[in-house]
Amino acid sequence: MRRGYLYRVLAWLAASSSFFESGQAMAENEQAEGGAAEAAGAAPKGKLKLMIAVAGMLLVVGGGATWFFLLRHGGGEEIHAEAAVAKPPVFIDVPDMMVNLVGAPGERVQYLKLKVVLEVKEEKQVEAIKPTMPRVTDLFQTYLRELRPSDLAGSAGLFRLKEDLTRRVNAAVSPNQVNAVLFKEVIVQ
Repeated sequence: MRRGYLYRVLAWLAASSSFFESGQAMAENEQAEGGAAEAAGAAPKGKLKLMIAVAGMLLVVGGGATWFFLLRHGGGEEIHAEAAVAKPPVFIDVPDMMVNLVGAPGERVQYLKLKVVLEVKEEKQVEAIKPTMPRVTDLFQTYLRELRPSDLAGSAGLFRLKEDLTRRVNAAVSPNQVNAVLFKEVIVQ
């Protein structure tokens, strides 16, 4: 749609420039006929028309740009108002877990103690997820037992762990959706 509008504006501009050129040709014909005083007055009139046309084009383009960037997005305020009324998330506690981490033979055994909370959107989801908590705990336990202490090093390791746990819990509670897995406590000893 914008492209068609642009083509119409360019066609109008081309037509108006040919109009001004024909006006200049008429002025040259009058000058050739001998009206030297009249020719001096005709040349500024052609320039005046051109300046008025350019000013009009700038006004139209400026108005279109103002509409596009400011007025066209007027419905966005209503969307933001609805988002502000959204319900706060609901949290589900997962039983505390303590697992031993995989290490090289002969190394000291290290343990991971983890307290986790699941974040869901609505209270209805809590009742649907509660019966699947043994499955969620089992998935977490089997995954955590495969980790090495180096997998948990730094904030990048914890972020990766959080993303993996979120993906696994969403697979376990399949029709329902968990927004995030939140850590309450992470201890590696």
